[in-house]
Amino acid sequence: MDDARRSLRHRVLKSGSIRFGDVAIPCVLRNLSTAGVALEVGSQVGIPEQFTLIVHTENKIHSCTVIWRKEKRLGVAFY
Repeated sequence: MDDARRSLRHRVLKSGSIRFGDVAIPCVLRNLSTAGVALEVGSQVGIPEQFTLIVHTENKIHSCTVIWRKEKRLGVAFY
């Protein structure tokens, strides 16, 4: 699986929000790269395939597409 990654990932522990419409879901950022990030959430219920990610500590906003889902984690690509 590592061979499929486009860029090197770095372990992080940052707070963020998944936003779509008027909804904001808190999340924790993990394994950040320039191409995407792994997110940890309380529940994936209702999270769409595309959303906006806000990284609180950096005041950054990313448009994201879900690449994979597993239990309480999502892998997303930035676009």
